[in-house]
Amino acid sequence: MTERQGKSEKMGKQKRGGNLIVLTGAAALLAFAVNLAITAIDYHKKKNRKKKDLLGSKVCVNLSPSEILKLADRIIAKSKEVHDAVASVPLDKVTYINVVVPLAELEAEQFPLIQSCVFQKLVSTRVDVRKASGEAERRIDDHVQLCSNREDVYRVVKAVAVREERMSAEVKRYIQCLVRDFERNGLNLTSTKRQEMQRLRAQIDELSLKYIQNLSDEGTCILFNEAELAGLPAEFIKTLDKSENGKFKITLRNHHVTALLELCKVGNTRRTVAVAYGKRCGEVNLSLLESLVQLRHRVARLLGYSNYAEYAVDLRMAKSPTKVFEFLEDISTGLTDLAMKELNILKDLKKKEEGEIPFGIEDLLYYVKRVEEQNYDLDFGALKQYFPISLVLSGIFKIFQDLFGLRFEEIADAEVWHCDVRVFSVFDLGSGELLGYFYLDIYSREGKYSHTCVVALQNNASLISGAHQIPMALLISQVQKDTGGHPGLLLFSEVVNLFHEFGHVVQQICNRAPFARFSGLRVDPDFVEIPALVVENWCYEICSLKLLSGFHQDITKPIKDETCKSIKRWKNSFSALKIKREILYSLFDQIIHSADNVDILELFKHLHPKVMMGLPMLEGTNPTSCFPFSAIGYEAAYYSRIWSEVFAFDIFATKFSGGLLNQYLGMQFRNKVLAPGGAKESIELLSDFLGREPSVQAFVNSKTQHT
Repeated sequence: MTERQGKSEKMGKQKRGGNLIVLTGAAALLAFAVNLAITAIDYHKKKNRKKKDLLGSKVCVNLSPSEILKLADRIIAKSKEVHDAVASVPLDKVTYINVVVPLAELEAEQFPLIQSCVFQKLVSTRVDVRKASGEAERRIDDHVQLCSNREDVYRVVKAVAVREERMSAEVKRYIQCLVRDFERNGLNLTSTKRQEMQRLRAQIDELSLKYIQNLSDEGTCILFNEAELAGLPAEFIKTLDKSENGKFKITLRNHHVTALLELCKVGNTRRTVAVAYGKRCGEVNLSLLESLVQLRHRVARLLGYSNYAEYAVDLRMAKSPTKVFEFLEDISTGLTDLAMKELNILKDLKKKEEGEIPFGIEDLLYYVKRVEEQNYDLDFGALKQYFPISLVLSGIFKIFQDLFGLRFEEIADAEVWHCDVRVFSVFDLGSGELLGYFYLDIYSREGKYSHTCVVALQNNASLISGAHQIPMALLISQVQKDTGGHPGLLLFSEVVNLFHEFGHVVQQICNRAPFARFSGLRVDPDFVEIPALVVENWCYEICSLKLLSGFHQDITKPIKDETCKSIKRWKNSFSALKIKREILYSLFDQIIHSADNVDILELFKHLHPKVMMGLPMLEGTNPTSCFPFSAIGYEAAYYSRIWSEVFAFDIFATKFSGGLLNQYLGMQFRNKVLAPGGAKESIELLSDFLGREPSVQAFVNSKTQHT
């Protein structure tokens, strides 16, 4: 999200919070005549009634704005009814059956209904549906917040937790999570402390949004003549606005800055843009970040933690800041020699091209690109001709079928929200058991969410009847449709993204956790990306690339072996330097959230040369003022981006590299890692599969062996 992230406990808000639907036919006819509208709507309803219902699905895909809001209100009313009933149980009469089961059942039943209200923001072109979906999400989120502050419900759940009632390990874990969530919201504090915590959190929300808004509002432009932009493609320069004196305007938006730092031959231009980019929002955002850190520490201490990092990491695989620091140190130390070699290659090339001008951090992207152009015979634009979308999809299905024992079958006449959307059943290859469904909404269109991601629509969960709900997922992408008789073609990066997200689909479908709370993508945030990152490795192996590729005019001709090998070498090129930068920001993020009264700017100045092999922070910049991950979203958890990648590769290298389509190992992964999901500690799942605790060594070895 997934920014691949998002995919976490906030899935309900972040992935859920961008959803939508596209209605055809009836909506268009309304614009012509009122008298035709009734006929069109009636026809549309009759047409939909003929569509196949997905057996076991509670997901509603074609709701009108009024239906969305009515469903949201029913969800809230039912939730209040159940919470009131649970809260009314006398403390001396509480049991698992009369307290926990109603809450678990409510969560399982309402999850697909909630998603029906809010996923439509992601896929609809209709403004009224988007608006209704957003309003429904707001109402539901407000209600969820009220429920999380119900002291009467907390008391009865806590009473069940301390009873000596015999329960399974999964039930105990579920109850512990209920209690933990209440207590992390301050329900075990005195009224005065709880009010203080709520006040602090309101301040944190306000300042976080202000930090992000400041960056969003940044409108600085830098003017350059054509000579100063040497190296940038003509088609890019044509897109730039001009000033009155005819100079080109470079904004500080990511797409402008990245293009310039990667492609501009003029060192002074790169430096000018890098400095401007790195000093955005200067003192104002630095002050906001300092305040945010102190407020977070205060919240954490109210809840019994020493600092905010302890509070944030406590629920993750890492468990403690100490473990995070050890992890980052191990990776950094293991990659230092290689990173130094990589840096020296870049320095030597700059010396050849620009003379004795010192190499700076602003030169990194440009010279990495230059070396890659010289060393790898890869034209990713031309390579696109080998990845027609239909062939890529069939290759993905084949790989996941062979690896995980799955069979994919398209449902031709299922109800969908747009004619481009396809629906698939997923079966166990051996037994024929229906495992789940997924919607594939792959083509770009106006009003649709602009990134590739997976949304959980219905989670596997046990109901009182003993039945299980059928897991369902939605994969959203932005592939361009076939045009002018040419098939839709994917860039290699789009192939990797699609493959990665399909890993999340399988993660959602194959999960068999008994509680909706632990199902699918609702797992440890340090773990949620690991399964998809494991399978992403197949995109760089010859046997997989052969299945995924074929020249669009003759699909019997896949990409050549030498090209496959170049792609794999390219993947590892300058990887140590790239990871070092991630380590730099991860250490910064972890330190400021682990200690009091840190001089944030001085800390970054100190860490930069230490981690980046002597390269100083760019003079005049203030990276701490434009690092949104520490302001909102990844506070004290930025390390998780590296954590997921490292342990995913450990799994791939240890188990799969010797047998890429070994179904025995794939089924072990499916049963030991994907099926339990959040019902067990993530570290236990990986250790059980690996036969040991996850290690950084395979990752370090993979980088150092490709020098």
